[in-house]
Amino acid sequence: MKQQMNLDSAQDLAINSLVFLAGDTDLLPRFLALTGITAEQIREAAQEPGFLAGVLQFYLAHEPTLMRYCEATQTVPALFQEALRLLPGGRQDVY
Repeated sequence: MKQQMNLDSAQDLAINSLVFLAGDTDLLPRFLALTGITAEQIREAAQEPGFLAGVLQFYLAHEPTLMRYCEATQTVPALFQEALRLLPGGRQDVY
């Protein structure tokens, strides 16, 4: 049974992924270093178009991180790519 991904479920996945990494002492510093934001700026940055797509890209760029989240939350890894296509800033129209 395949879960239907829509914009709301894509946003939910990205937000849950952000919460997961914010609570992880290994992932958070790496995410902050790659994005150039501080922990105090996350809440504000999350309101920016494209930020949630960036969260999903963070996971997709490093398979062990993606699998860590998916195993902890029983999430199908393929949903990340599906969600990314739906979020602002995540469309990959150029191949």
